[in-house]
Amino acid sequence: MDNGSCCLIEGDPISQVMPPLLILAFVLGALGNGIALCGFCFHMKTWKPSTIYLFNLAVADFLLMICLPFRTDYYWRHRQWAFKDIPCRVALFMLAMNRAGSIIFLTVVAVDRYFKVVHPHHMVNTISNRTAAGIACALWTMVILGTLYLLMESHLCVHEKTVSCESFIMESANGWHDIMFQLEFFLPLGIILFCSFRIVWSLKQRRQLARQTRMKKATRFIVVVAIVFITCYLPSVSARLYFLWTVPSSACDPSVHVALHVTLSFTYMNSMLDPLVYYFSSPSFPKFYTKLKICSLRPKSPGRSKTQRPEEMPISNLCRKSCVSVANSFQSRSDVQ
Repeated sequence: MDNGSCCLIEGDPISQVMPPLLILAFVLGALGNGIALCGFCFHMKTWKPSTIYLFNLAVADFLLMICLPFRTDYYWRHRQWAFKDIPCRVALFMLAMNRAGSIIFLTVVAVDRYFKVVHPHHMVNTISNRTAAGIACALWTMVILGTLYLLMESHLCVHEKTVSCESFIMESANGWHDIMFQLEFFLPLGIILFCSFRIVWSLKQRRQLARQTRMKKATRFIVVVAIVFITCYLPSVSARLYFLWTVPSSACDPSVHVALHVTLSFTYMNSMLDPLVYYFSSPSFPKFYTKLKICSLRPKSPGRSKTQRPEEMPISNLCRKSCVSVANSFQSRSDVQ
């Protein structure tokens, strides 16, 4: 790769800003999505199409979290890649694939809610779990094929003694990478905004229905989806568009490159914020998080005697009963409202 395509800034402010952001995204994202996956795998007794879409969203987010330690190490070493060419390709492919997967399943969740609220009698709402799983597999296949090009070329850029690993400095594939980067944002953005507007408008038209708690939760849910999507992906897309419009004048402008790298970290924070989507998706998740918090914060107590009354039971036993009740609530209320 041409050395001139590398942009290494003296003082490297990117390496000072990025590691703390990525560590924060990794810790909170891995914790939140790990707990969500635990809820899906061990407490979700009844699965429905909406559950399958949310589960795949959690999988995409969790896989993205696995890639973050490598990027953190990369920025910690002042953008010095220490793992050779093939690991660089795989790391960038995994980041792009799981970013796209997260976007697509977030969009599918919004579309699923749109049909449930605006077109409750549409045949889409009657698809089986097998069909929903097939849709999820087809979407993953599309995502993999759409990001497979990142495995085809080297993304290492040598500048003096520094070897960088960046996807946006490719010469031959940069056009396709930019097209995918923008398309992955603007197409889902249009779909999510359309679904949000139609859901809110539909509920306003049906005023009696809008007063029902269930419909209010539907509105809150779709608004959360839209806010998470725009907050996480709009900054990086805007920074990249600004970079493209000002080339070559900002080809190595420190402020532009710092902005691009920092806003890219916002896309990783999507995995940190998606647990909010799970939280508002069903009444079962708030109960699950609440009981889990109670069980983790309360100290263990010695076992109770045979004559001990229920109100005097140790907190650990109460927590155990609470977790059992959560599992039962998942069984009866697992579908997204």
